[in-house]
Amino acid sequence: MRLFVALSISAQVRESLVLLLSELQRADSNPRWVNPENLHVTLKFIGHIADEALPTVLGALRKITAPSQIALEFRGIGFFPNDRRPSVVWAGIQAAPELAALARRVDQSLAREGLPRETRSFSPHLTLARFKEPRMSEPLRALLAECTDLSFGTQITTEFHLMESKTKPSGAEYTTLHSFPFVAEGKHL
Repeated sequence: MRLFVALSISAQVRESLVLLLSELQRADSNPRWVNPENLHVTLKFIGHIADEALPTVLGALRKITAPSQIALEFRGIGFFPNDRRPSVVWAGIQAAPELAALARRVDQSLAREGLPRETRSFSPHLTLARFKEPRMSEPLRALLAECTDLSFGTQITTEFHLMESKTKPSGAEYTTLHSFPFVAEGKHL
């Protein structure tokens, strides 16, 4: 199984991004554009695990505490590593410090069960596209320059999800295996 931990995005935010994605796709077909149904906020990429390890992962995620809700604002466009040699185009996320704390708790809880720790610091974003070749057409570059501070909406989130990713010829297919409502410290059953 290939797993990751993520937050889902609201229908309103998804609709805003669908409009943008359709414009961007017309400007440049070089990148692999993310299917709008697959948009999510990754908290932790776990990677491949054996089916037998799933109960351990679920147990580790059940132990995580979080505030009752986290506010997210989706704003602006950026690139990894940069706009001159882009490998990823992303929509930015402005969030309370609790989001980074949640990602850290997920990483720590899974590390206690023997899964590898994150080597990079948490950078909240929504991946919109991945480039096969690190180059961008001028029409796409111009369009993205207009989106540097564009707002895609806000949402309140109250749960995170364990997701499975299956690679298919038509692209990645994500399935929610389990959802975890936020539980405040000291409130576990």
